[in-house]
Amino acid sequence: MMIKTIFWKNNSVVLIDQNALPLVERHVLCKSYKEVISAIKNLTVRGAPAIGVAAAMGVALGALRLPPLPPEKFRKQLLAICEEIAKSRPTARNLFWALERMKKVINHSRQTSQRDSVKELIKEAIHICSEDIEINRQIGKNGGFLFTNGDNILTHCNAGALATAGYGTALGVIRAAGEKGKKLHVYVDETRPVLQGARLTTWELKKEKIPFTLITDNMAGFLMSQGKIDKIIVGADRIAANGDTANKIGTYSLAVLAQVHHIPFYIAAPVSTIDTSLKTGISIPIEERKSDEVTHFKKVRSAPTGTKVYNPAFDITPAKFITAIITEKGILRKPYSISISRIHKGEKHS
Repeated sequence: MMIKTIFWKNNSVVLIDQNALPLVERHVLCKSYKEVISAIKNLTVRGAPAIGVAAAMGVALGALRLPPLPPEKFRKQLLAICEEIAKSRPTARNLFWALERMKKVINHSRQTSQRDSVKELIKEAIHICSEDIEINRQIGKNGGFLFTNGDNILTHCNAGALATAGYGTALGVIRAAGEKGKKLHVYVDETRPVLQGARLTTWELKKEKIPFTLITDNMAGFLMSQGKIDKIIVGADRIAANGDTANKIGTYSLAVLAQVHHIPFYIAAPVSTIDTSLKTGISIPIEERKSDEVTHFKKVRSAPTGTKVYNPAFDITPAKFITAIITEKGILRKPYSISISRIHKGEKHS
């Protein structure tokens, strides 16, 4: 079934409320760009591709709500809105990529009326959304052959339809393999501290009727030692030019364990997640989130008052631990500095 994470309807942005899942399935309606910013910050919408779509739609909402203005003032107001949205979360490359696309539309429409500019921005935002779904399907098609009938696959966080406009990246590859008739079983890391695996990935897999087993994050190594994990696949929030990858905290640990146990470790992400302006992962900005994500769950305290917390939302997996990066333009392999450079020149990989 098709899960529509985010879409444009009646000049508003509609989002699945991911904070309410899996207990309640409901939608949030954003009528202003500030409401979109709030949804990005509080994880109502999350996952790099989905955040990118939300950012684009936020700009469109901002343009739609502006009063009639002189052309240059209209343009400056829109660029200011872009800058405000850019501050919502720092790590996801797709947020900035989507804003760059919207800025091109803003700058190219200087000679058109404000009404026509707004129409073009809405059109571009909707296109980014539909394009993302098609990209995800192609990622799934490209990566599906890497998995064989009977594989036990480990995932971390949620890189499914909920992290994108629909279909998913890492889970999209699993979906695609299943659509080809392959019988797969998924081990789902719960993914502390917000439990995106336990709350979201299990919700998706249950809807898709894909067999799965939920485990705590600290069980993964033991399962690998028992030979219960055949392959690992995760998504990405930003990939540097050399292949170093930022993903949900805990990904690095899985990659190291996979190396020790000789288990293939795959990244699935659109080319838009690759940031060629950064030579290595050390330059990727890592978001630190509020301490109550660790000391509380659903507003219930689980640690003593005054407990000091360090809560990075992401970590960096060095390229040397990554078996392959699955994109819509093909499968990238080491050395990633070369394969990434080639793919940005328009060359395809297999």
